[in-house]
Amino acid sequence: MTGVFLQARLASSRLPNKALLELGGRTVVEQAMRSLRTLPAARHVLVTDAASAALLESRAAACGFDLFVGPEGDVLERFVLAARWYDVDEIVRATGDNPLVSALLARMALGEFRRREADYFGYDGPPLGTGVEILARHALERALRESTDAYDHEHVSPYLYRNPDTFRAIRILAPPAYCLPHARVTLDTAADYRFITRIYAELYDGAPIPVTRLVRWLAGHQDVEEWQSAYSSGA
Repeated sequence: MTGVFLQARLASSRLPNKALLELGGRTVVEQAMRSLRTLPAARHVLVTDAASAALLESRAAACGFDLFVGPEGDVLERFVLAARWYDVDEIVRATGDNPLVSALLARMALGEFRRREADYFGYDGPPLGTGVEILARHALERALRESTDAYDHEHVSPYLYRNPDTFRAIRILAPPAYCLPHARVTLDTAADYRFITRIYAELYDGAPIPVTRLVRWLAGHQDVEEWQSAYSSGA
C-alpha cells in the first residue's frame, strides 16, 4: 500500500509557525495537503510531533488527512512508526513548508519508483519545493536499525542515498517541462514567504497551482535568483 506522508511541525528558529502562515486564504500546510490529497493513495497522513498536534489536527481533518504524532527529535523514527501504524510499504514524503508541492510530479515519481524497483526515488531539476521523495518502508526500517548519525534521523532519507551499495537509490532529471533547477519556492524565511505570496497573487485561482504553469511563470523572469535576492533584502 501507498501512504502520502506530509511532514510538518510548528517549531522553527527562522520562521516560527510557518506552516500556519496564510496563502490564498488558507494556511501553508493546508495548501500542501490540498495538492497532495489529489494523489491516489491508501493513506494521506500529516506526520507531526506532540507540540504541534493540537494546532494541526483540525486542519488535517478538514483536508482529508489523518494525523500521526511521533517523536519530536527523530523524524526517521516518526516515519517508520507511521508506516507501521498504517501498514504502508511505499511512502510519498513531502514537507509542510512546501505549499507548491506538485501532485503531478509525485505521481510521476511514484511510477518511476515502481518501474525501477527502487528503495528511494527523486527528481532533479524541478524548482526546489515542488518535488517529493518516494521511499520504501523496508529501507527506512533498515536505516532506523543501522544509522547512528543524527543527520540521518533528522532528515529521514540521507542514509538511503548515502549508501548506494546497500540501497537502490535513484535520482534522475525530470522532463524539461518541469525543470528550472535554479528556482526555489520552499518556505524557510520571511523573505521566502514574501516571494511565495507574490507567486500566489499572480497565479492562484483557488486550485493548486500546476507545476508547469509555475515553471513557465518563473522562467518568464529573466533572473529568478536575482528577483529572489531582492525579496531577501527586503525590496
